[in-house]
Amino acid sequence: MNLLTVLILMLVFFSLCTQSTQTSQSVKEQAVFSCLKLCKDNPQNLDYANGPCLSDNNTEWNINDWVCDIAHSPRQPVDDIAENQCSEFREGKARHFVEVGPDCNLIKVFE
Repeated sequence: MNLLTVLILMLVFFSLCTQSTQTSQSVKEQAVFSCLKLCKDNPQNLDYANGPCLSDNNTEWNINDWVCDIAHSPRQPVDDIAENQCSEFREGKARHFVEVGPDCNLIKVFE
């Protein structure tokens, strides 16, 4: 067997061994990527100063059990106002969130 064949077999073996780990993280990674993109694209032309929820009433957000929220780091009082938070998370319909700053940088991921 040549070295290339051995490397390919090793890659296949390791990918099969780590498949369950990748599956559990792929939704998280998708949520982070989608939230950052949604923030940068700003399809609803939202003012980010109040820390709005980006995933509420947004047809571009389709990640079940996750929300995408704008907040400040460090947190500001405006971040704790219910109307600026994701309703699905507040109501227990979503259990996970991605939090990004008004500058669209990742602040926190809550799993």
